[in-house]
Amino acid sequence: MVLEKVNFPDDLKRVEKEQLPKLANEIREVIINTVSKTGGHLAPSLGCVELAIAIHYVFDTPKDQVVWDVGHQSYAHKILTGRKDRFQTLRQHDGLSGFPKRVESAYDPVGTGHSSTSISAALGLAVARDIKGENHKVVAVIGDGSMTGGMAFEALNNAGSLHNDMLVILNDNAMFISHSVGALAAYFTKILTLGLVKKFEKTVETFFRRLHFLGVYMLRIAKRFKLLFFPGMLFEEMGFSYLGPIDGHDLELLITTLERIKDFKGPVLLHVITRKGKGYSPAEKQPAKFHGTPAFSLEEEDDEILSTAGYTAGTQQNDGKKVLTYTQVFSKSLVKLAENDTRICAVTAAMPEGTGLGMFAQKFPDRFFDVGIAEQHAVTFASGLAVNGMRPVVAMYSTFMQRAVDQLIHDVALQNLPVTIVLDRGGLVGEDGPTHHGVFDLSYLRMIPNLVIMSPRDENELQRMLYTAVKLDRPVAVRYPRGYGYGVELEQDIRQLEVGKAEVVHSVKGRGVITVLGIGNMVIPAVRVAEKLAAEDKIEVQVIDMKFVKPLDTCMIDKVLSEYQKVVTVEENVLTGGFGSGVGEYIGSKYSGVKLLNIALPDKFIEHGKVVELHKIYGLSEDKLCESIRQFAGS
Repeated sequence: MVLEKVNFPDDLKRVEKEQLPKLANEIREVIINTVSKTGGHLAPSLGCVELAIAIHYVFDTPKDQVVWDVGHQSYAHKILTGRKDRFQTLRQHDGLSGFPKRVESAYDPVGTGHSSTSISAALGLAVARDIKGENHKVVAVIGDGSMTGGMAFEALNNAGSLHNDMLVILNDNAMFISHSVGALAAYFTKILTLGLVKKFEKTVETFFRRLHFLGVYMLRIAKRFKLLFFPGMLFEEMGFSYLGPIDGHDLELLITTLERIKDFKGPVLLHVITRKGKGYSPAEKQPAKFHGTPAFSLEEEDDEILSTAGYTAGTQQNDGKKVLTYTQVFSKSLVKLAENDTRICAVTAAMPEGTGLGMFAQKFPDRFFDVGIAEQHAVTFASGLAVNGMRPVVAMYSTFMQRAVDQLIHDVALQNLPVTIVLDRGGLVGEDGPTHHGVFDLSYLRMIPNLVIMSPRDENELQRMLYTAVKLDRPVAVRYPRGYGYGVELEQDIRQLEVGKAEVVHSVKGRGVITVLGIGNMVIPAVRVAEKLAAEDKIEVQVIDMKFVKPLDTCMIDKVLSEYQKVVTVEENVLTGGFGSGVGEYIGSKYSGVKLLNIALPDKFIEHGKVVELHKIYGLSEDKLCESIRQFAGS
């Protein structure tokens, strides 16, 4: 095996070029075998194997710095940079991260996890290099839809005006733009990389600039005319030298091209065409399903694998009842509501499958809008829809909503518009780690005036909250976790909730000792804990589902404090500024002598690992909750 001899890029440089395709196949086999056991971002990384090999073959990493946008396509990069022997620990607690991580390797100069950041970071690296008088190369690899993000174009615009030497590799896997790759395109690129055309262009530019008045105008016409025949007009206009497109799976062409352009001056953009899921038939057939996938069996036929890939498949409980994910319940509920209300429309930022809007898009194509990786635009676009009488529902992952907080404040809440923000993956998401945990949303949402914030304890409460949200004439956020619900029955006639009204879900006989105020997916575990404490320790615990983080049901809190002097809050959010902080602020402003225990996540970035492991580590497992409440009861 070629891969046995390759641990670091220096080893890679000693491999004969004719052996590199074999190495690519071996790396793909390692990625497929590992991800089938650990889950992960399979299709993006399979499409970037040759690109990772070529980059580390040509450039002198880690001295030369490579930034992988989003980072979910960097598995081959990890294998080639000293992490091959630990790759089987991918996304496992205390194992390798699924994304580039600075503390993990010197070959990861910048940590990534959200899209469209690579060019900005690479430009910063390049400018710092030049200020310090250093001479290494800086490369940004961007693709898989990240070029639809506005931040990428902000960075391109800035880089084109600063003129620092840097290379941007656009990995086009048909998730952004797609050009045919053929002999002519490759031929043009070879000519361009020889420098002859660039030299000629410089001569022509000098000639036109000597012509006063009309020279600049004629130069712009000449450039535009030339760019009609070559791809990349946009990038050239922004100040980049554009090359490509070339075949991103042709190692010889990739290496030759990179060797020729690595010493080009100024910002350069190389456009490569790759196939997402390359080398694994199911992933090639449906790359979106294998973009991020749980563990799967390599023994099954392609069709069987495809039917279970992704995070939205149902499962069967022991009693034979099908349990839906929260995402599926949202999907079905929104379609049901939209059938009876033509004002309802759906907006997402390049995540129609992940957020469960695929069914809505099929049934109501005129009311479905995928705006690309543009969360800020998505929210402000929704505000415009709302102004003109629509009821927009913006669905995105909690962690990505962080990018549009200003738009939520300025364009939605300040104007008190009826926009519903649906936050999937609220709380801990497990193996994707700190860049994807949705543990800050209750905090950054709670500070915004006019905003109603709800979080359901189960699937039926989710559909009630969604129905309530689209009925209200004000901005609303509904936050729910990743994964399966509890299999509760979904009511057919969905009931609207009273805003700011909590519900006692576990009462006690007599006065009791403690009240637990829970929110979202921590309510049912709190009920189980209360039952366990009553049975094992004779500790009577009342549990209240607060439902609303904002407005808080202060009447319920007042009632509780008329009978109880010990209160516990529990949430899957950081403590700072979250639900428990809100309860504490209210109690502190009105009462004295109340003992309050806030159970939440600490003020730190939570590492990756299975959710059950993280719950145990950070005190949110049922056993840990029992232990904390038991101690609190005896205090």
